Amino acid sequence: MSMDVTEMQVPDAFVFTPRQHPDDRGVFLEYFKREVLAQAVGHPLSLAQANCSVSSRGTLRGVHFAQVPPGQAKYVTCVTGAGLDVVVDLRVGSPTFGHWDSVVLDDTGRRAVYVAEGLGHAFLALSDQATLLYLCSEGYAPGREHGVHPLDGDLGITWPDDVVPLLSPKDAAAPTLAQAEEAGLLPTYAGCRRLYAAMSERVSS
Repeated sequence: MSMDVTEMQVPDAFVFTPRQHPDDRGVFLEYFKREVLAQAVGHPLSLAQANCSVSSRGTLRGVHFAQVPPGQAKYVTCVTGAGLDVVVDLRVGSPTFGHWDSVVLDDTGRRAVYVAEGLGHAFLALSDQATLLYLCSEGYAPGREHGVHPLDGDLGITWPDDVVPLLSPKDAAAPTLAQAEEAGLLPTYAGCRRLYAAMSERVSS
């Protein structure tokens, strides 16, 4: 296999570590393999949009998610610099609701993270500049995009002490997890499981 796959502590999120092939010219790797992801997730990624973000040190993007259905799955990698990538279970009714896990994405290990529909995603730039590439299952739709405040104390994400987070006005005004749940903004675990099952059934039929 061209990469190793591990599931994160948040179910339905995976880390893909590619096998790198260095020589005197540089390095070559396959950072995305459709069949490898499909085997791990149960269905392939239906690519609708590819995004690129360039962030200065301390930039904190997230915690972002999209309404389900259709939601938006993401496959994220860092091609220059480094950052802390965080996945949060925002699915009401999930056994791990409110739990989070993180992994460092950088241009050395060149790992990628898959974030299933219904999960929240955030990224904190740790280097002077960090460039992320996102493969997305659905295009951007402002009316379906939401966020949870990444510094919500009840959420309790452990951000590095030596980095001062810089949030956009939109992210700084995002509700806490409890406020988002009370407002009915969060996806449900049952709804996400139905969506995952339907996508897997389409592959097998």
